[in-house]
Amino acid sequence: MLSTMQNSQLTIRSILEHGTDLYPNSKVYTYLGGEASSHSFKEIGERAAQLAHALHTLGVRDSDRVATFCFNHNQHLEAYYAVPCMGAVLHTLNVRLFEEQIRHVINDAQDKVIIADGFVLGLLGKVIADCPSVEAIITVGATSEEALSAFKGTSHYDYEALIKDMPTMFDWPELNELHAAAMCYTSGTTGNPKGVVYSHRSSWLHAIASGSANSLGIQKDDSVLTIVPMFHVNAWGVPYAAFFAGSDMIMPGRFLQPQPLADMFKSLRPTLSLGVPTIWNDLLQYSYANEVDLSSLRYITAGGSSPPPSLIEAYKEKFGVWMVQGWGMTETSPLCTISLPPRGTPEDDWFRYIVTAGAPVAGVELRIVSSEGEVMPWDGSSLGEIQVRGPWITGSYYNVTDSDSFDDGWLKTGDIGTMDKEGYLRISDRTKDVIKSGGEWVSTVQLENAIMSHPDIIEAAVIGVPDERWNERPLACIVPKPGTTIDPDEMRQFLSSKVAKWWLPERWSIVEVIPKTSVGKFDKKVLRAKHAKGELDVQITNKS
Repeated sequence: MLSTMQNSQLTIRSILEHGTDLYPNSKVYTYLGGEASSHSFKEIGERAAQLAHALHTLGVRDSDRVATFCFNHNQHLEAYYAVPCMGAVLHTLNVRLFEEQIRHVINDAQDKVIIADGFVLGLLGKVIADCPSVEAIITVGATSEEALSAFKGTSHYDYEALIKDMPTMFDWPELNELHAAAMCYTSGTTGNPKGVVYSHRSSWLHAIASGSANSLGIQKDDSVLTIVPMFHVNAWGVPYAAFFAGSDMIMPGRFLQPQPLADMFKSLRPTLSLGVPTIWNDLLQYSYANEVDLSSLRYITAGGSSPPPSLIEAYKEKFGVWMVQGWGMTETSPLCTISLPPRGTPEDDWFRYIVTAGAPVAGVELRIVSSEGEVMPWDGSSLGEIQVRGPWITGSYYNVTDSDSFDDGWLKTGDIGTMDKEGYLRISDRTKDVIKSGGEWVSTVQLENAIMSHPDIIEAAVIGVPDERWNERPLACIVPKPGTTIDPDEMRQFLSSKVAKWWLPERWSIVEVIPKTSVGKFDKKVLRAKHAKGELDVQITNKS
């Protein structure tokens, strides 16, 4: 027996039209450094139509890839709608990838047109000669002649000049909801980045889930400061969820440093903000010597990597703001879990839930699988690889045959963790980062969190290094607060009540900065390479 329900296609066009029809006066603010431009949802819709006409005149047709090489601003948002709604595929290029990775993903996706910020055009110019599929470059903002000189033979257009005289209405085609809408590449921490292709349907459902009350809870009275880059997993779905909800959006552009962010919080008064732990840690350090007003916020979210409990605690104590974390990855669009406490939890008991990776959002199934392939119980102690499936979880990679990443319809995430009986996930490590010392596992994530709870430590990353006796032992790379002196033996004493004795590192390296990946995670492969080359100054403590 079939239902009597209509079979409407879940497409991004319907998100655009809902936002422009129901919330035409909601605003998109783009921070320009000291001031912000403002466009209504209605204007964003009209400019998206103008961009679609412009792209059509450049020869963009069904399924052609249009890449963006941009930070967060209204023009990038316009591309989020124009490109998939006209039947093309939006490819968000990560401006923080290395040259060889950028070259690889452009050629792998076969991008036809690239919309790029003038600010980062120089980086794109270093690879464009090796990208024969690219026929045109559209630049946003000021562009130097020197940067443009690398694009000889490739048509160049200024974004605003190109769309200026185009019609503000576009005859959007009727698309199948399974049509490709956008694609994003993994950060390439091991090997070349791999492409993930999102459908209109998966993006639509992800937007509904991310905006729900049990998730980000975005609603019409909100103003969302989206610090997470739009080139990283569709800005966690906010550009689409906000149009569904009618909430104002604040785009920080390239101004992601603590001072301009503090200015945005003070002048634009967001109610919700999303960013990676590195950004939140930088803002916290800045606040110790400068005014930071977060009083407009109901909460902030952290993702991309797990925020240390000490950072969550500091934001609650200093600003009165809860930092809720979510977990996901490029392959999952990205939202899988969020750490909102269960119904009826007293606020003085929130912390023990918020420091977890959270519970699965509706639509996502999650399981823990042992190294022997056994599905583990949700008991809070059975450790295994986290596997997920759902309507916005990828089932394959673009142009890659990689069956080892999937297990009977489940995505193998490479993260190691446990699920408790209430359904809250705790991540212990990445499979490639966990340390096996004397036959026992050491969680680098938990050890890092313990180290970063020390008041004089800004950041800490732990890697496994060879050891003659134990095969592998932890090396703690730490960034101390300016003007402080860190004694490794005192650090071991500090940690002795927080972790198992055999977890205590004997090797310590004080560094100026922890290297980060393109999405703000600790880049441990760089630290391992530095250690292998003898480039880290390692202090050995008393091992007794």
